[in-house]
Order: sequence, then structure tokens, then C-alpha cells
Amino acid sequence: MSKTPDYDGPILEIDRLSISFFTRLREIPAVMDFSVTVQPGEAVGLVGESGCGKSTVALGVMQDLGKNGRIVGGSIKFKGQDLGEMSMEELRDIRGNEIAMIYQEPMASLNPAMRIGKQLMEVPMIHEGVSEAEAYKRALEVVTDVKLPDPERMLKSFPHQLSGGQQQRIVIAMALMSKPSLLILDEPTTALDVTVEAAIVELVRDLGRKYGTSMLFISHNLGLVLETCDRLCVMYSGEAVERGSIADVFDDMKHPYTQALFRSIPLPGADKNARPLVAIPGNFPLPHERPPGCNFGPRCDYFEAGRCDATDIKMAPIDGNDRHESRCLKFEEIDWNAPITVAEAKEKAPVGDVVLKMEDLKKYYEVAANALFGGGEKKVVKANETLSFEARESETLAIVGESGCGKSTFAKVLMGLETATEGKITLGNLPIQDTPIDKRDTKTIADVQMVFQNPFDTLNPSMTVGRQIIRALEIFDIGDNDEERHDRMLKLLDLVKLPRAFADRMPRQLSGGQKQRVGIARAFAGDARIVVADEPVSALDVSVQAAVTDLLMEIQRENKTTLLFISHDLSIVRYLSDRVMVMYLGHVVELGTTDQVFSPPYHPYTEALLSAVPIADTSVEKKHIVLEGDIPSAMNPPSGCPFQTRCRWKDQVPNGLCDKEVPPVRQLGDGHQVKCHLADDILARMEPVIKIAAE
Repeated sequence: MSKTPDYDGPILEIDRLSISFFTRLREIPAVMDFSVTVQPGEAVGLVGESGCGKSTVALGVMQDLGKNGRIVGGSIKFKGQDLGEMSMEELRDIRGNEIAMIYQEPMASLNPAMRIGKQLMEVPMIHEGVSEAEAYKRALEVVTDVKLPDPERMLKSFPHQLSGGQQQRIVIAMALMSKPSLLILDEPTTALDVTVEAAIVELVRDLGRKYGTSMLFISHNLGLVLETCDRLCVMYSGEAVERGSIADVFDDMKHPYTQALFRSIPLPGADKNARPLVAIPGNFPLPHERPPGCNFGPRCDYFEAGRCDATDIKMAPIDGNDRHESRCLKFEEIDWNAPITVAEAKEKAPVGDVVLKMEDLKKYYEVAANALFGGGEKKVVKANETLSFEARESETLAIVGESGCGKSTFAKVLMGLETATEGKITLGNLPIQDTPIDKRDTKTIADVQMVFQNPFDTLNPSMTVGRQIIRALEIFDIGDNDEERHDRMLKLLDLVKLPRAFADRMPRQLSGGQKQRVGIARAFAGDARIVVADEPVSALDVSVQAAVTDLLMEIQRENKTTLLFISHDLSIVRYLSDRVMVMYLGHVVELGTTDQVFSPPYHPYTEALLSAVPIADTSVEKKHIVLEGDIPSAMNPPSGCPFQTRCRWKDQVPNGLCDKEVPPVRQLGDGHQVKCHLADDILARMEPVIKIAAE
């Protein structure tokens, strides 16, 4: 199949597109009056919360809406040809050959029973009829392009033998095999660590330049869009609400929803007590319950009855900017530079006594070297190595690191789901490291509670919300009778700001953010002293994130709870936490107050983590550090310093010390500690990774 002849107009032109899904009862409009243009070599970001129709637009471009979905208005043109008028055969030629799509979950695109090389070679062999030898040569070239180690071994591997980041690189390689003109990326890095995400984003940018590929980048992360795209389109409830260049939309936004999105993101300088994040009030409208007029009206600070809800609102151009448009009747009247009406500044509860103490905690697992068939020698996985720290009443301690660094293992030991191999954990005055959960008394169980990453997995789908909270109260022995427990359950719903009527709802009737609130209500049912929050907001939209983090803070202020906040999102960590513990491969490599950890001197790993965080602010300058390679396996850790295989400072340490010895823990003063061999004068010369240019 030959490519379309050279074409110099827009690669993708979506014009007034409307897509609906049809159920037995009604037509549900998913996308309305949506237009976007992607020029040759241009990357356009499509941003919005889940449910706003971003992925539906992508599926519309691929003409893959399933049997219930169809385009009910407008057109999608690819290189000037209307995709809606093409035959199945013409579409088949274009898909994968000229338009390629990369999905959120890499394993969904890979065949688990087929070697990687064979999967990659299929693309040019099917689409272009090239020989096997030529296809192998090309597969080797793209696997080298996407910076995978030992490309020949990679081609011989099966998908399950690769890490998530490596799988995603293979999917990108597969998409690039036929040098497509348009690449659609649907949240391609959501499931990955920030360091891997930074490398993938850089890779996508470089490959876009190398191959001249145009990109449609779908994301809810504004920082990522800033780093990857030239232009951006903000969507809300099925409509585009603002379009323009990155500079125009970020620095001169002209739609209340765009403004509200930015106010709910923790940017450098945000302070949880003096200047809390502002969550967007209300909830996202369901497709069949959209309000008249402006869809954002019921949640908008500038809403004017009788005007904003009177007629459908069209996109309007904004003078003086580069193709910048807004779907708002009042954008010329609003004072966009007015200071935020600050939610009242909150007093932080003073940090109290130590409630949790860990001393030299170790957690090792023994696994059979031949895991498939058992037998043979045993290997030891060192999940946690000599962890020591204290957490105090009313304090938020963040635990950060890439997946596989031992964060969740330590949480399991604390919860009693695992017992420690060595070391001590003291809760109040009670040692708990050897007591599994089924042997802990009710008080201890109620004292240490957990909020999980995915609210969908933690609720019983066949039990009402109220019943699930009452069940927790029964287990914690709270209340003398059903009536008292019912009362307490309603108060817990008030605490997490859910209407009392939700007590009778089933989990499936709740949104992700609402489910997460139920999870929090349950964790606080027994007046927990310590709550371990394991990535509690990473599955939620930014506006919901702001509301849930604010809620956790408020409950903490009232109940003097100690919060252990496990996360890899350093923007939220900087905003929320009092102290930060950075973990790498089972070791604590840095520990200090938030200010200490976020300003130099850093542990080299902390420095790389900070550089990897996408920040949605054009005034921020960031030092660019991309970590090579993946985290080594805990079953086969490197000798000496655990980070030495990826460290850019290693050559500053004499005598190959990093390869030979695990560094000692060093105190840098005021409780700030790092585990590193670098000399004091080198640490002192470190420059900040994140600078705010306007200062």
C-alpha cells in the first residue's frame, strides 16, 4: 500500500463534529460541535477531565465507535479526505499505516503469546508487503530508536518479560513502524512512573521531530501537554471550550473552566494553609443531563442567569492571539487577572508527639529461583532495607519513589498484612512489627487505616454505601447499638462532604471521586491515628484531586491524624507534606522537611525525580535530567549504592566507591539526611532543578 501523495494542507481537520451513542432508551450525545486542526509536524494537546469526550474524538478519527456509536454531524478529514466516506478497505489501509494510535494500557496492544520481534515485523509485512529480512531490519531500528537496551534480546522476548515502561516503548515502536503521518496518543503515560514518563515524553517529542509526525496528544495532565505540544484544545462535557497556542492558553486563558482547572493544580509556591487549592464546585454533568446554554454554567464563578443559559454558545475568536478561541459569552468582560478569592487560610494543627517509630526495618521475601516450577535454590528479594523514621501527630509524611522501590511493602508491614523480617515498629508504645493483622486488637486495627489508590477495588459492589461504613464501625466496636452506628455513619458522610442521601446508594451510582470519599470515610470510621494513603488521588481528575486532598487536610486538622502519603506525584507531595522520605530499591535515600528535600543539595535520585515532574507553568525553568534504564530488580540489586547504575554524579566519587559500598546515612543538619558518597563540597555546589523565572 503506498502512502497518500504529498499533501501540504492540514493533516487532520475535525470540523463541527458531533458523535452520539444510542441506547434502547435514548440518544446520548458524547461530543458536540467539536473542531480541531492539526497541521503537518504539529503536536496538539486535547485536555479535559474523564468523561469529557477526549477518547471518543480519538475513536471517531479511527472510525472505531462500536455498534452503538455514530457520527451524527460534521466531518473528520485526514489529508483532505473525508474518513466518513471511505470504504472499510480504504480505512484498513490508513489505520496503522498512516494513522497510528497508542493507548493508555500497553498490554492491551500486545499479544502475550507472541515474541516482540514478530509483532513488530507484522506491521510493515502486512501494510507494505516488505520481506521478512527487511521487516526485521526495520524492527531492530525502531527498537533502537525508542532507546531500549539490547535491542536483539528485546525482539526475542515476550511482552511479560518487559517492565511497563519497556512495554509502552514497544507499543510506540510498533506505532512508528510504518512512519505514520498522524500519531494519536491516548493518555500514554498514565500508568507509568514519573521518571519513565519523562523519558517516554522526551522520546515521543524527538521521534515526532525525526519522522515529521503530527500528533494528537490526549491527556488530563496540563504539565505534560506544556512539555509535548505546540497547541492545545480544552474540552468540557463534550465540547471544545478553548483553543489556542500553548502560550496563549496558559498565560492568557479566556474560559472560566480553563481558569478553574489551573486553580486546582498544585503549582510551585502553592501553600496548603495560606493558599489552599480551589476545587471546582459541583459535579460534571451526565451526558443526558446537560444544562441549557453553557455546559459549565452551573459550576462557573461568572454565571449570569438569563444570559449564560439562554442559547447555545459558539466558539468566538480572541483578538490579537494566534488562532485563539473561547466558548464563553463573557470572556471580554471578566477580569482574568483578579486575585483568587482565597478560601479562608487554615491554621495548621501543631505537630505533636511521635506516634509511629520505625527502627531498622527490613522486609525480605524468599522466592524460588525457578518461580514457575518451584524447587531449586531460593533467592531473596530485599523489599525494604533498614528503614528508620518517626512520624508525629498531625504530621503529613510523604513517601516517594518509583514503583518497585518498596513503598507499598512497607505499608503492608505497617498494616499487619505482612510481618517484618527484622527491626522494630512502635505505635504509641506498642511494638507491632511481628503482629499480623488477625492477631491485632481492635484498637490497633482502628488506629492504622489505609486509603487505596483505586476506589473501585475497595468497595463491595453489592452493598450500599451506608452499610459499608456501618460494617467498619461494627468491626471497630464503635457505638452501642445500630441507631448509634447509623448516626455515626451519617456524621462520617458529612465529614467527607457527601450528601446523607448517598447512604442508600450503591457504589456503581458514584463517580470515582465520590467512591474515594467513601473509602476515606471508612478509614476514619474508628478515629484512626495513622492513615496510610497509597496514591489516593492518582486515579482521579485534577479538579477532584484538589477536593480530595483538601478533604484529607481538613480531616487531619480536626482529628490530629498522622498522614503517611505514598505518591510519585511530587507536585501534590510538595503541596501537602511536612516531611518527605525518598525511597529507591528498598533504601531511604533522602529524608527531610519538604523545603529541605525540594531545594539543593539533593540526593542524585531526588534531583532526577524533581526534573521528571511535568509542571503546568510557563514561568518555571527546569533542569533537564533523564534517567537512563529501568529500576534494577530487588531480586538482583546492584553492588554498592543501589542508585549507582543510573547516577549522573557517579564519576565525582573516587576509587569506584559507589560500586563497592552502600553509602552511609549522612546528616546534613536540622534532621535532613541523605544516603550518598558525594563529598560535602560537591553537594554544596548543586543547583536548583526548578526555578521560577518571574522571581
